[in-house]
Amino acid sequence: MAQPTPVPSPVPGPRHRLVEVPGGRIHLVEQGTGPLVLLLHGFPESWRTWSHQLPVLAAAGYRAVAVDLRGYGRSSKPADVASYRMLCHVADNVAVVRALGEETATVVGHDWGSTIAAASALLRPGVFTAVGMLGVPYAPPGGPRPTDAFAAIGGDEEFYVGYFQEPGRAEAEIEPDVRGWLAGFYASLSADTMAPSGADSPFFVPAGRRMSDRFVEGALPGWLTEAELDEYAGEFERTGLTGALNRYRNADRDWEDLAAWNGAPITQRSLFVGAERDASTTWLSDAIDAFPTTLPGLTASHILKDCGHWIPRERAAEVDGILLDWLTPPSPRP
Repeated sequence: MAQPTPVPSPVPGPRHRLVEVPGGRIHLVEQGTGPLVLLLHGFPESWRTWSHQLPVLAAAGYRAVAVDLRGYGRSSKPADVASYRMLCHVADNVAVVRALGEETATVVGHDWGSTIAAASALLRPGVFTAVGMLGVPYAPPGGPRPTDAFAAIGGDEEFYVGYFQEPGRAEAEIEPDVRGWLAGFYASLSADTMAPSGADSPFFVPAGRRMSDRFVEGALPGWLTEAELDEYAGEFERTGLTGALNRYRNADRDWEDLAAWNGAPITQRSLFVGAERDASTTWLSDAIDAFPTTLPGLTASHILKDCGHWIPRERAAEVDGILLDWLTPPSPRP
């Protein structure tokens, strides 16, 4: 008599944890067992950026872990601006790997998470043995002082990263209506809801105006439900935006801290996923062109057609497939 085909055991659901890191705690959500894949979100998001990828990676035999970066969600929010420098984020990531009982990990990030993932791989190659970058391509440390560059970009208008520099300024715009600001920001950078080509850019702020004056209004992108928007807004209403914005306020400090790595390539196995309609990809096209020098270990690179900024959400299934194709297959379970 033929034996029935075994039915795979379902992967247990995600588990929330708080782990100790230097100077505080990091909230993380983990699912699955196997090789560790650390997932880092961008601004203004949370671990939920990776809510679609967590169960997919877990089902494929990985231990998928999405964190709230310091300053976000249930993670610690130090008062000092300097506590959000890149060196602190790298130290957080190393501490998370150690707290999970692992020695090494693949690190994957989107937006600021991409830049933090790249820095983690550059500074701690013995811990982060592979790196995936979504949205923001790797550009080695160096170049002009960042705040000088920001001031030169906008001309008569102010580049948004410069607008974010002064503590309290952007908070005064965002925090009276967090939900409305987030909805406008998400919609303005999503391919299905962004303004037509040629419209005034939401990344530049005219004198005496607010960044949100150029946001798309009255639409939610297809990847975002009203309930999810409520969750994002609820977290930022509870925590405020200062911790998230302090990442931007360390641009010059990072430039100084990482001077010893100016021009350095990342040699580990790497992945890049950009988007055709994401400013991060188009503005940094020179960085992408330099990948043969700056990312000699690059094994896969993709530019997703008709995709906006929120790559893991806008193209969740496609990102799932790209990650699974790129990741080293885990060893068979005994």
